[in-house]
Amino acid sequence: MTTNGPRPEILRYTAFSGSPDGGNPAGVVLDATGLDDGDMLAIAAELGYSESAFLTAPPEGLGGGEDGRAYRIRYFSPKAEVPFCGHATVATAIALAERTGPGKLVFATRAGTVPVEVAEEGGTVRATLTSVEPHTAPITDADLTETLAALDWPSVDLDPAFPPRIAFAGARHLVLAAATRARLADLAYDFARLEALMHRLDLTTVQLVWRESATVFHVRDPFPVGGVVEDPATGAAAAAFGAYARELGLVPEDAVLSLHQGEDLGRPGELTVTLRPGDPRVHVSGTGARIG
Repeated sequence: MTTNGPRPEILRYTAFSGSPDGGNPAGVVLDATGLDDGDMLAIAAELGYSESAFLTAPPEGLGGGEDGRAYRIRYFSPKAEVPFCGHATVATAIALAERTGPGKLVFATRAGTVPVEVAEEGGTVRATLTSVEPHTAPITDADLTETLAALDWPSVDLDPAFPPRIAFAGARHLVLAAATRARLADLAYDFARLEALMHRLDLTTVQLVWRESATVFHVRDPFPVGGVVEDPATGAAAAAFGAYARELGLVPEDAVLSLHQGEDLGRPGELTVTLRPGDPRVHVSGTGARIG
């Protein structure tokens, strides 16, 4: 730590599960005042979670929260800063709600402004984030071929109903659909090879999906650029996938999707993706729990 001040309180929360043993863990520092980039990276590396979140005072003019509940938030993986992280946003919102009650929050991220609403129903606290405006982009045949080679996935194992695309809703994710649940479950990829490709394409994760039904999907997210083999529950990728599925007409414009993630890692979680007519942004919600 390069700061001369006291070490900040470091909280640990999981997102997208009501159990500490499920979902995706995140480090949460509610007051990162005085920490520089190196300090935040060191804390994230020490925790070893896919991302950790750090709060400071909001930039001037940021509004929309209740009673000053607006913040600047930054996210660090064990290797580098990332522009947006959904699960750490949900974890942070739930940590704040446990201290100041449910309600509306506003986070200034590197990707843009992300409102979050926290509600309590029947003793369960649920946070819903609203993404920045999303978009998709094509991937070249050469880059797709390299991705499949790194994954060791034959092209015939892809679902032809889901064209490969790069989707963005705060961070860039390559969406690939498996034709079977067995294909999705069998994930043993070349870490260094996929990491190099992802750095070149500026990808945060590769979102691998399998469609169980019209609105239920199973997903996995390799995250080698963050120094993590696989992310257990990925809110930013869920938002990107919702935008992708809507843009390609794979789901209705008015839809609620359930994404199951983490089952193959022994950390099951559920992400709810809501699409609303006339609203280009994507809403991702989930529960959370404090760890230890």
